[in-house]
Amino acid sequence: MSGNREDGERDGASGTLLEVACDESGSDGENLTGGNTDVFAHGSVSLSVASAAAAVREIRDRIRSPAEEYKANHLLREKHRAVLEWLLAPEGPIHGRARVHLMEKSYFVVERTVGLLLDGTSEAPDLFRAGRGTFGDDGWRAFLEAANRLLRVRDNGDPVAAFYGTVDALRRAYPGTQAAEFLGRLAATRARAEAYRAGFLAGPPLIPVLNPLLPAIVRTAALWSGDGRPVRLVHDRQNMLTPDRIAWIEEAARRAGVALAGLRLVVARDDARVQVADFLAGIARKIASDELNRRGDPALTALLRPYVDPDSVWGDARSRARLAAPVTG
Repeated sequence: MSGNREDGERDGASGTLLEVACDESGSDGENLTGGNTDVFAHGSVSLSVASAAAAVREIRDRIRSPAEEYKANHLLREKHRAVLEWLLAPEGPIHGRARVHLMEKSYFVVERTVGLLLDGTSEAPDLFRAGRGTFGDDGWRAFLEAANRLLRVRDNGDPVAAFYGTVDALRRAYPGTQAAEFLGRLAATRARAEAYRAGFLAGPPLIPVLNPLLPAIVRTAALWSGDGRPVRLVHDRQNMLTPDRIAWIEEAARRAGVALAGLRLVVARDDARVQVADFLAGIARKIASDELNRRGDPALTALLRPYVDPDSVWGDARSRARLAAPVTG
């Protein structure tokens, strides 16, 4: 096992240092509008290796699947509903010891677009609300897809022309609306967008603007170090987490005043804590996506609510209220 903590150690603490295990669910890289999922979730748990291993054993004993490695989808099957409720319940093994940071991907695209082109994210909630309410499903989808193309690193066409063409078409179709006013401001930023794309000629950036994993890790560190105690993160191995990007995460945390003592990578199947974080991330992504799409299960949403980061990146007001995940800006 990668974690060699003493079995008697409680809540992942090691002296004054808190060790927190993490994993994600819903990663589609920079393809946030055309991927397989509409929600990204980053789960984290503060458990000892012994406590996490006991939870995994209990899940296996209750589900009794022959699968070598269990994933969240095992718990999300209706026939295992009782196991899922047990895991999330106030009396369960992770209550008070786990958190999940959620990202509504379409809102993340809007937030990043506004941040890049309009020098800040404070207007992102208003654009998200006005655009979605004005342009209709097809028009809003066209805007999101064009914005995603503009910001993502790899695109074989002309994403600048596609984005500003979409902006102009929507402005003409919905004149006099608040949404069109926002688009008017975006229409004046073409030079900035061209400079952004030109920067890729020297090679891909170290930190892709649209990848949600890196800011989610920084936020997770902030969640667990809020009392001032240093936190060390243990994360499932990811191709995105290169040494240079880990150094960026640690520096970004330092600049934000987050007491991140380090980040190390492990193989999930070798660390029961990461397996539990993986369960939580996958479960949270599914429950949150169901709420976003108006097919939520009230009982499961209520069970998830205590785990949700209040600063999750979420734009939809109705589901946000149910998940208790306010919009960040």
